[in-house]
Amino acid sequence: MATLRQIKRRIRSIQSTAKITKAMEMIAASKMKRAQERGLAGRPYDQRIRQVLADVAAAHSPDADLHPLLERREVRNIAVIHITADRGLCGGLNTNMNRKSSTFILDQKAPVVLITVGRKGRDFMVRYGQKVRAEFTGLGDRPGILDIGPVARVVIDDYTNKEVDLVYLAYPQFVTTVTQRPVLQQLLPVEPAEFPKGQNVEYLFEPDPHYVMTQLLPRFVEMEIYHAILETVASEQSARMVAMRNASDNANELITDLTLAYNKARQELITKELLDMTGAAAALR
Repeated sequence: MATLRQIKRRIRSIQSTAKITKAMEMIAASKMKRAQERGLAGRPYDQRIRQVLADVAAAHSPDADLHPLLERREVRNIAVIHITADRGLCGGLNTNMNRKSSTFILDQKAPVVLITVGRKGRDFMVRYGQKVRAEFTGLGDRPGILDIGPVARVVIDDYTNKEVDLVYLAYPQFVTTVTQRPVLQQLLPVEPAEFPKGQNVEYLFEPDPHYVMTQLLPRFVEMEIYHAILETVASEQSARMVAMRNASDNANELITDLTLAYNKARQELITKELLDMTGAAAALR
């Protein structure tokens, strides 16, 4: 049985841990609201740019040259943009994303190359021998559109140069504070979405739809990646706040149990000393 000193030392250690997890929970909570607002604010823009792209594709002349990002070809190589957090201590967020991408890679017959965004995803894929084409880390809690440019450039260049024939985007989608869903969606070739006729809008194109599509498609790829990273940041902060709250609650429960054990051990020690004193007094009489 543990001594009183050992139990007391353990209680102090867990109390220190509880203070750290509580502080991390408060920091994550302060960052979470801003991250959630940015992630949710990007969804209407993403929906709108898809609708504009669909309208431009409908107005695009069949005789015009097909843009390279729309070109479909036989799949010989696949690329996956694998987005995770740079840090841990956010529950199963990174683990779920790594499992999602790994399952997808194992199911493919064609070779898969990875473009990792986030240190946790990169470390996992390198550890298990996956081919990493490029890696991007340290984007921070408030990434800007300019930070996404290099990621989009690698993807666009590889697809345009026919080094890859299919590109997927893997990221954790923010659903609620306690729910983040791993998502894996096709990014390239771009497939314009189909909207009901009632949602179609007539546009005037200058100089022509082909030129507009040429300018719009790279921006569309950038915005899809940017939106996925914003969703990842929101998911990370939410998952970290929940994980640290659970850790603080577990630490407090453990402190309560240890305090009870400490009091019982102390009571047993006092009772034993009283019995020794009583026995000694009886022996003297």
